[in-house]
Amino acid sequence: MASLQQAVLDLKNLDLLANGNSPIHRLDARAKVLVSFVFIICVVSCDRYEVAALFPFCVFPVVMISLSDLPPLFIIRKIALICPFVLAVGILNPVFDREILMQLGPLGISGGWMSFASILIRSTLTVGTACILVGVTGFTAVCQALERLGVPQIFAVQLLFLYRYIFVLTEESDRASRSRALRSCGKSGKGIRSFGSLTGHLLLRTWQRAERIHIAMLSRGFRGEFRSPKTSRFGTPDLVFVLGWTVYFAIIRSFDIPRSIGALLTGGGL
Repeated sequence: MASLQQAVLDLKNLDLLANGNSPIHRLDARAKVLVSFVFIICVVSCDRYEVAALFPFCVFPVVMISLSDLPPLFIIRKIALICPFVLAVGILNPVFDREILMQLGPLGISGGWMSFASILIRSTLTVGTACILVGVTGFTAVCQALERLGVPQIFAVQLLFLYRYIFVLTEESDRASRSRALRSCGKSGKGIRSFGSLTGHLLLRTWQRAERIHIAMLSRGFRGEFRSPKTSRFGTPDLVFVLGWTVYFAIIRSFDIPRSIGALLTGGGL
């Protein structure tokens, strides 16, 4: 439970980082969403055996973190949370794909290890970019930008509600877990048998609290539309930001720059 609370607290802190005043923070949310979307599409579309070609994509998150003054270690910790899932997805690749694709002296590297490394790098880049996007924009602003970019309003609003419901669910689960611990006097209580009832009560309590929150929102004039105190316009800096990064992504996606540099250094030509 403590680790869950820490994860939710980190999620709140990531959203609070969007209150910064760096050049990246001041850009229109739509520009940052568009660039992040293009970046993720380019990374995901790479071949499953591509490893070296993915390294030029690391420039984008590094530049974003540097210009926005985001804490690098904090972002790295968020990325590290997905490592167990990535390992579960790709750990069997070396077992089923044993064809040797690269020879490093006497050591042969199979396609399974190449695809596993590619999955790890792509997951790190995409998840890191998503965390950076929230850190420099805020989740509410991201949902608002999605709506202004043409995403159906109901989808954007539901996405925001899903994000907010995480905190409601966590707070209620914390209360339920604390009550259970107090009533069991530090022991395990009824053990695993009590978790079925605990889960049912947790869902009911979060449902009731969500209804109260919804009623409070309606009483304050909520009609399914985003109302932000800050209004931004898509200006020249935003256009330069989008075009510059899009051109860069198109170049490194179309040409294997690391392989070209390696060929030049080894005298193999282009």
